[in-house]
Amino acid sequence: MTMTMTEQTAAALGDALRPVAVRRGLWRVVDAAGRIVGHLEARDDETGCRFIARRFHAASGRLRTIGEFWSAREAAECLRWSR
Repeated sequence: MTMTMTEQTAAALGDALRPVAVRRGLWRVVDAAGRIVGHLEARDDETGCRFIARRFHAASGRLRTIGEFWSAREAAECLRWSR
């Protein structure tokens, strides 16, 4: 199973957002001004590869999971549209 950000997935973020690799299987998503919007993480489990979208929650100072998806594209769209 590959855990790389494909061009198609990066395109799902739209023009205003872009992925920045943090490590294998983890990308920081930033806006055009360089502000962090959230993270996308790829995680293997017994059912296959899952992609987790997380968004920063200012009041708690932590990242909160906003969804787990079967494709990186769905996770990217979740971050894009939940803004």
